[in-house]
Amino acid sequence: MPQAPRHRARVPDTLRSNAANDAGRVLTASRESREGASSASASLAAPAPASASALPTATRWISANERRQHNDITDLWVSWLGSVYDLTPLAQAYADDPLLLPILKRAGQDLSDWFDPATSDLRTHVHPLTGTVAPFTPDGRFLHVPPVMPRADWSSDHVACPWWLDRQYHLGSLSRQARHIRIVNTLTQQEDVLEVCGEETLTQIQDRYLMVNSHAKGYMWKYLGALLDMTLTLQENGIPDETAMLHQLAMDPVAWLPTLHVYFSDDLTVA
Repeated sequence: MPQAPRHRARVPDTLRSNAANDAGRVLTASRESREGASSASASLAAPAPASASALPTATRWISANERRQHNDITDLWVSWLGSVYDLTPLAQAYADDPLLLPILKRAGQDLSDWFDPATSDLRTHVHPLTGTVAPFTPDGRFLHVPPVMPRADWSSDHVACPWWLDRQYHLGSLSRQARHIRIVNTLTQQEDVLEVCGEETLTQIQDRYLMVNSHAKGYMWKYLGALLDMTLTLQENGIPDETAMLHQLAMDPVAWLPTLHVYFSDDLTVA
């Protein structure tokens, strides 16, 4: 039996146009959604650049000999509990106060015997006259320490922050590994012996060398012909401190100092 011919339903032009527009809008929305998601994930994945102020600063290391050179009222450094402090502003502000005398007596020295390592505050004791806990001051009462007995010229709020708790005076850390090195300038054949801190990086030692050679940043640093890593310490660069061993062998450590050679690199970017 012959089959009846199939007739395809005719879609009106308006419906075909509307369907095409709807499909276009769906594709556009899908594309925009994918682009928005990728940009959002990229913004989450990419960390914000750290500001220069947020970068950690290198610890300043100071040797005991360096501290001892600052030992009067116009230039007064002291140390305690592993840190070094510049009390020159304090000394200038209280120059006429007799309570400054115990500090002046110990200028350039270590004051760790005044402080309690557990609290970083003054050591205390039971005062023999009052039977109360009072600051222990073996060199005599000094600035910002309250008197043992009540006095009309002293108020409990006399000092907001005592100087030993005030971080504005902090300079750096006291080195436990002070050592000497010899530096030879291969351009001028000049030799200099410097005291440095074993905890310092070569960059920090280079800063010390600026006192001798103002163009020190324009030199390459080598030891036994090998280029040194300026971000590492002497020990980390394979330059041990053999002073103790030389003393045991009855040898002069000055005659056997490790020698670093600096080579002028003609770097015009360094002023």
